[in-house]
Amino acid sequence: QVQLAESGGGLVQAGGSLRLSCVVSGGAFRTNGMAWYRQAPGKQRELVASISSIGSTYYTDSVKARFTISRDNARNTVYLQMNSLKPEDTAVYSCRYGAMIWGKGIQVTVSS
Repeated sequence: QVQLAESGGGLVQAGGSLRLSCVVSGGAFRTNGMAWYRQAPGKQRELVASISSIGSTYYTDSVKARFTISRDNARNTVYLQMNSLKPEDTAVYSCRYGAMIWGKGIQVTVSS
């Protein structure tokens, strides 16, 4: 059974940084794409960034040049480095393994 465990969220001031981690257990991490999504109150969940099994990346326009997704196959972990955070980045962030397996999510709050 594949399980995902996110960490690294919290409260930060605008302009600050956070690094989210998502550790995958029980799966074939190396051969699966990973993604980070977020959902703000009253809004639909949106794809923030993704990384394929070979390291190809995608970012939604609003986070380009501020966020970086990366993966460490030796640690079965995907990261989301978030810099220059804005209040509008406030949301619950969730990682996704492959196409269908989700973490529980972690709160990121950016104060102005």
